Amino acid sequence: MAEKVSGSKKTTDRPRLMLLDGHSLAYRAFYALPVENFNTVTGQPTNAVYGFTSMLANTLRDEAPTHLAVAFDVSRKTWRSEEFPEYKATRSKTPDEFGSQLALIGELLDAMVVPRFAVEGFEADDVIATLATQAEALGYEVLIVTGDRDSFQLVSEHVTVLYPTKGVSELTRYTPAKVEERYGLTPRQYPDFAALRGDPSDNLPGIPGVGEKTAAKWITQFGSFEELCERVDEVKGKAGDNLRAHLDAVKLNRRLTEMVRDVALPARAEQLGREPYDREALGQVLDALEFRNPNFRERLFAADPGAAAEEAEIAEGVAVEGTVLSAGELPGWLEARGAGPVGLASVDTWALGSGSVTQVALADAEDAAWFDPTQLDEADEKAFAAWLADPERAKVVHHAKNAMRVFAEHGWRLSGVSMDTALAAYLIKPGRRSFALDVLSVEYLGRELAPAAADSGQLAFGEEDDGEAAAAAALMVQARTVLDLGDVFGQRLPEVGAAELLHDVELPTSALLAKMERAGIAADRAHLEGLEEQFAGAVRHAVEEAHASVGHEFNLGSPKQLQEVLFGELGLPRTKKTKTGYTTDADALAWLAAQTDHELPVIMLRHREQAKLRVTVEGLVKTIAPEGRIHTTFSQIVAATGRLSSTDPNLQNVPVRTDEGRAIRRGFVVGEGYESLLTADYSQIELRVMAHLSEDDGLIAAFTSGEDLHTTVGSHVFSVQRDEVDAEMRRKIKAMSYGLAYGLSAFGLSQQLGIEAAEARALMETYFERFGGVRDYLRRAVEEARGTGYTETLLGRRRYLPDLTSDNRQRREMAERMALNAPIQGSAADIVKIAMLRVDEALVEQGLRSRMLLQVHDEIVLEVAPGEREQVEELVRHEMSHAYPLRAPLDVSVGVGTDWESAAH
Repeated sequence: MAEKVSGSKKTTDRPRLMLLDGHSLAYRAFYALPVENFNTVTGQPTNAVYGFTSMLANTLRDEAPTHLAVAFDVSRKTWRSEEFPEYKATRSKTPDEFGSQLALIGELLDAMVVPRFAVEGFEADDVIATLATQAEALGYEVLIVTGDRDSFQLVSEHVTVLYPTKGVSELTRYTPAKVEERYGLTPRQYPDFAALRGDPSDNLPGIPGVGEKTAAKWITQFGSFEELCERVDEVKGKAGDNLRAHLDAVKLNRRLTEMVRDVALPARAEQLGREPYDREALGQVLDALEFRNPNFRERLFAADPGAAAEEAEIAEGVAVEGTVLSAGELPGWLEARGAGPVGLASVDTWALGSGSVTQVALADAEDAAWFDPTQLDEADEKAFAAWLADPERAKVVHHAKNAMRVFAEHGWRLSGVSMDTALAAYLIKPGRRSFALDVLSVEYLGRELAPAAADSGQLAFGEEDDGEAAAAAALMVQARTVLDLGDVFGQRLPEVGAAELLHDVELPTSALLAKMERAGIAADRAHLEGLEEQFAGAVRHAVEEAHASVGHEFNLGSPKQLQEVLFGELGLPRTKKTKTGYTTDADALAWLAAQTDHELPVIMLRHREQAKLRVTVEGLVKTIAPEGRIHTTFSQIVAATGRLSSTDPNLQNVPVRTDEGRAIRRGFVVGEGYESLLTADYSQIELRVMAHLSEDDGLIAAFTSGEDLHTTVGSHVFSVQRDEVDAEMRRKIKAMSYGLAYGLSAFGLSQQLGIEAAEARALMETYFERFGGVRDYLRRAVEEARGTGYTETLLGRRRYLPDLTSDNRQRREMAERMALNAPIQGSAADIVKIAMLRVDEALVEQGLRSRMLLQVHDEIVLEVAPGEREQVEELVRHEMSHAYPLRAPLDVSVGVGTDWESAAH
C-alpha cells in the first residue's frame, strides 16, 4: 500500500516520538480494504491488520521516529460515558470481522516490540495526549497519527498530527498553520469550536442552525468558549437564541472534548525508545496471517531498528578462489572434483517455452570455476553434458527445476541433484516469506550473497573485462553459497523429518515438472481469441443492459456510482454499511437479486463474471508460444500444505463447473503427433484421507459401499432412507464434509450454507454423533499438534504451528483450524505427487511416447500417442489407485478426448 503525506516535513535533531491511535487507524483500514480480499485459508479476516501494518511500515520509513507507542480504547465505558451516558451511544455495533482483528494487531505489535497502551476508563486520545504532553516538555518532536480531529487541540510548534484523508494510504500533516488554514482558529481554540459544532459520531449534540462557519466565527469574535459563555447575551438573532437554549449541552460538550493530559501510565514518554523486532516471532505472526507479499514484508522489516545492528554482524561476503575457464579446461576441472558434491549456479533466460544458458559457475569446498557456454569446445561440451547427466556425481542446486528446464535447450540433462536448497528451505519452514538465495544466505550462513572485497584481484582479467570478471565472481559466490547451504540443510532436514520427503518425492517431482513445463499443452488460438471477443461482447452487452435498466449511462466499474443507482435512484434494500457507503460486492449483489425483482443486480453479476472471463482468456492468448503451446510454470514452494500451484498463466483460474469455463478448457487441445488428451483425478481424495486418518468405520463403509458418498452419509445424519435424501440435504452434507477437512468452523459452515450458526452447529453435532471417529480424530489432531508444535502428513510433511499455545484466542483458533486441515490437504497433495511419479515412471519403463502435461486441482492431464490409449488408461488407473494404501481405497476417474473439456469425466 503506497502512502502519501501532504504538507511540509520538518527535520530536526530532537528525539521524535510517534503515537498512533490504534483503534482509529485499524477501523479506517478495515473499511479501506475489502474484507473479502483479505482472509486466511481458515476464514480469519485480515484486512484491518494488513492495512494498519502497511500504514505503520510506511510511516516508520518516512518519519523515522526514535520513540514509538500505540494506544487503544478499552471499551466504550469511560469517564465521558459516566458523565454523559449517551456518549457514542448511536454508534453501530463493531463488525465481528473487525473485532477479531484487534487482538491480532496487538500480537503483531508485540512481535515488533512496540509499546501499546489501553487504560480502563480512558480513551486512546487521553493516553496520546498524556504522552504527547510529557514528550513535548522533554523537548521531543511529537507525531500523532490518528483519524480523530479532536487531536488537533494537541498541535503545537513541536506536535504534529498526521491525519488520514484517504483510507490509511494518504496522510495530511496538521501543524498550527494547517489547523488555522483549515478552520481559521488556533489549535488551542479547536476544542471550543468542536464543542459548539457538536460531533454526531460521538453523539455530542450541536446547536440547531449552527454549523462550522458560525461556530468558528463566534470563537474568533469572542476569543474563547469561556468568554462566549460570559457574554452569551451579546449573540444576536435566532442562532443566539439557540445557543442560549442549548448552553448547558455545549458546556458539557466542551468538558468531554478536552483531552486528559495526566493519565497514570505504566511507562513515560522517555521510556518509549524503539527496540529491535523479535524477528522470529514477527515472521511467525505474518506466516499465521498468510501475509506473504514480499514487498509488504520487506517494507516492514526494513523499519526494524535492529536491522542496522544485524547487518553489521553479517559478513560482507565470502572469499572464493575461482578460475575463469578457457576452452579445453573444463574436462580437467570436472575430473578433479571426483564424486563429491558440487554447487551449481547459472544465468539463463526462459520465456514461452524457449531459453538459453549464458553463464555457468561450479564450486566445491576448495575451488570454483566459471565459463561461458558459448565458448565451450566439443570436448568441453561433451564432458559437461556427461557430468550433468551422471546420477553418481552429486550436484547442489537452488531451484533445480528451473535449471533442468532450460539446460535441456542445450541438449543437457541434469541428473544427480542431491540437494535443492529452495525445496529444502521450504520443507524446513513452509510458508516462510522468501526462498531467495540471498535471504537464505543471510539467515543460515550469516553472510551476504556477494564476493568478499579481497576477491576483486583473484580473477585474471584485463581492465576491459572488469564487467565480466565481476559477473563471474558473483556467480561463483552463488555456487559456493548453494553448496554451503546444502551442508546446513542436510543436517536440518532429518531434524524435521523431511529428508526422505525431499529425496523421494520433492526432487523427483521437480524433475517431472521441468519436463511438463517444457512440453506445455497445445492451444487453439482461434478458439481462445473467439472466446475473448465473445466475453468482451458480453461485457459490452451487459453495460448496455445496465444503462437501459436505469434509463441513463453510468460507470459500472465505479462503486460510488453503482451505490447511487442501486440505493438512491432505485431505492433497493440497503446492504452492509461500509465507510464509503453500502457494499456492492458479489455477495451483496446476489442478495439483492434474491430480494428484489429489479434486473440490475443480475446484470451486474453477469457483467463482472464476463469481465473476469475475458481477462482470463486474454491472459491465456498472450502466453501461447510461437509453436502453439502454453507453458505454465509450476511451483512446489507456494502452498504450505504441499499443493502445487501454477503461474504464467495460472491454470487454476480456469473455471471447471460453468459453461464458460468448459468453453475455455476446449481451447486446450491435443498437439500435433498425438492422438488425444487423457485426464485422470481422484474422487473425494481429501475425504478419503480423513476417513483413513480417523479410522471411522461408518465413513470408511460409506466409501467402500460403492454408493454416492454424500447421499449415504446424509441418510445417516438425517436418519432417513437413502432415497429420501433430497438435493438440499446432500448439499449440506457435502459442504460439511469438505468443511471438516478444511478446518471449517460452525460459523464458517453457516456462512457457506446461508443458515443460522445454531443450525450449522446442530448439524455438525449430529454428524459427529453418527461418525464419532471423525470427531475424535479432529480433537486428537489438535491436541497432538499442541504437544509437538506441528502437524504431519502421511508422508511426514510437517507444518509448525507455534500459535497453538498462544494466549491470543484468534491466533490460537486459526492455528487449530490449520492443525485440522494441514494433515488432510497435505496428505492428499503428497499422494497426488506420488501418483504423478508412478505414472511417469511407468510410461518410461513401458517405452511409451505418451507424456504428462499438466497437474491442476489434483487432476492430471496427459497427451496420448497414437495406438497407446488403452495401455495408458490402464497404466494410469493402476498406478494412481495404488499410490498409497488408504483404508478408504483411492478411486480414480479417467476421461479421453481431443481437448481438455471433452476429456473430462
